[in-house]
Amino acid sequence: MGYWGYYVVARSERPLKELRALAGVADELTLLEERPGDWQIWECPGSTGDRTPDVGSMNVLAAETRAPALFAYVVDSRCAVVEAAAPDDGTWTACLGRAAMTGFLGGDERALEDYFLPPDDAAGRAVAWAAGCGRAVEPQPLADVLRAAAQPSAEELFFRFLDRLGVAH
Repeated sequence: MGYWGYYVVARSERPLKELRALAGVADELTLLEERPGDWQIWECPGSTGDRTPDVGSMNVLAAETRAPALFAYVVDSRCAVVEAAAPDDGTWTACLGRAAMTGFLGGDERALEDYFLPPDDAAGRAVAWAAGCGRAVEPQPLADVLRAAAQPSAEELFFRFLDRLGVAH
């Protein structure tokens, strides 16, 4: 059985667990990594018994930090749901590990696109999201990650996606 849980990524001078937007999971958040430019990556474990944590809305987090924010919900280390928001640009949703996600949804590629942006569209939104962070990134490397299999894990694919977004070490 693989990893189930959230990664929450935002830029703030204060620890993210102190923000109102994440108050519902503040006790469950663990700082995983700090990156230059006040970027923080926090982890929130998935289901614990009969409760699945709700990290809330990335729109609310982006509004509170006045900066783009995103999370990834990793499903059994095989795929991940990515939700991103920027203060003035709304929210977009994509997935990593599309074949595995299709299996979890029990559908086909078209059914997958009922829930998530296609890779090229998601890459375009990701470029705009990165621009909101002051980063100029190319869409093709992002689209490549969005099409990639989650090998060796969805967690590693997510961190590769962050690097392509310019949220680098």
